[in-house]
Amino acid sequence: MLPQHAPERAAAAAVRELRPWIERRLCQALQARDRVAQRDGTLPYLGRTLRLVPERGRAVARLDGDLLRVPDAVPSPAIERFYRRAARSEVSVRLDAATALIGTPYAGLSIRGQRTRWASCSASGRMSFNWRLLLAPERVLEYVVWHEVCHLSVRDHSPRFWALVERHWPTWRQERDWLRSNGATLVL
Repeated sequence: MLPQHAPERAAAAAVRELRPWIERRLCQALQARDRVAQRDGTLPYLGRTLRLVPERGRAVARLDGDLLRVPDAVPSPAIERFYRRAARSEVSVRLDAATALIGTPYAGLSIRGQRTRWASCSASGRMSFNWRLLLAPERVLEYVVWHEVCHLSVRDHSPRFWALVERHWPTWRQERDWLRSNGATLVL
């Protein structure tokens, strides 16, 4: 929708200018959709591949080795609840270890399903992490934890912040780039 007094030619010019970006984003979205469709009865979990096993009468998803036993009717809500529970455990153990190493505590942890962020650290030290990070390789989750832990000391993304991240997680660029390239595939 155009602003009320904007001429249509301005919109057409903007679309022409942004066309390469729009086409690139559409291509990335189609590639992500195709990669998700190729999972064929499996889901990623911190670098592992879990095979989904639908079971009649089951209400709760349960991990059994590399099998994820799920309800046979509509498994998605149970799978998401499983990932949310697992995220609380997986994140908190890493967060506790990282904050112990730097000697700066955090004020609390929440697990959410944000659409635009992987994690955040509030000014009061409250941490929030996206449960979808468990669909990424473990090293990506570790990087995001360290990224947020470093925000306990440096609130912005200044060179000082990135130097701190580098000191604690030297391969951060690889994990950040992995998220940029593959983040759209971190869906059920």
